[in-house]
Formats: sequence, structure tokens, C-alpha cells
Amino acid sequence: MHEEALSGEEKVLARYLRPGLLIIDGMRMKQLPNHSGEYLFEIIMRRHEVRSTMMTTNRPLEDWGKLTGDFPSASAILDRFLQSAEIMKITGRSYRLKNAEKCSKGTTAATGSAAEKD
Repeated sequence: MHEEALSGEEKVLARYLRPGLLIIDGMRMKQLPNHSGEYLFEIIMRRHEVRSTMMTTNRPLEDWGKLTGDFPSASAILDRFLQSAEIMKITGRSYRLKNAEKCSKGTTAATGSAAEKD
């Protein structure tokens, strides 16, 4: 997002402002580049009370300032986002790990070799 913003901020912002529902999946899995917190804040601020936005994250809200590298932007994002948000806390094991276990129990990987099938 940071590189896109440098090449035409308004054009890039328009892409994220246009959808009726913006889904940001895996929020904070990777540290954002410098100033990206500011761009994310701009998107959330402009969408606030106008369009729907959904975020998924496995990080506690207290860590957002550190992860974005911008405490004021993280605070402002959370302030707007949490005002009317419905938070759904999901606990348990990852469904990806569950599926991997199911696949590995009692099965062997198919390789396509007729000799290996015998």
C-alpha cells in the first residue's frame, strides 16, 4: 500500500474507499512500512460511518501502535473502528492445522507413480 500511495495517493485511496464492504484480512501479520499507518488511518477515517469495513487479526489491540510503528494513527484507527464495531473473538485451533491433520491421518500423498501405488 505504501508504494502505491507514493505513485498517486488519491487514486489508490479511491480504490479502497469505493467498495461497500472492505475486508482487511490478516491485519498486522507483517509490520507495515513507514507511513503506512497514516494511509490506513486515512482509509478508515474516510470510510467511517459511510461504508462497512471488516478486519481480521490475531494480534491484541494493545499491540497495534507498536506493529504499525505509529501510535497516534493506531489509536485514531481503533477509536473510529471500535466505535460501532462488533468484535467476535474466536478461540481454538486454526482450521488450516485441523485440515492438515485430517489429510495426514491414514492417507498417503499421491505422487502419480504407478510403482508407488502398488
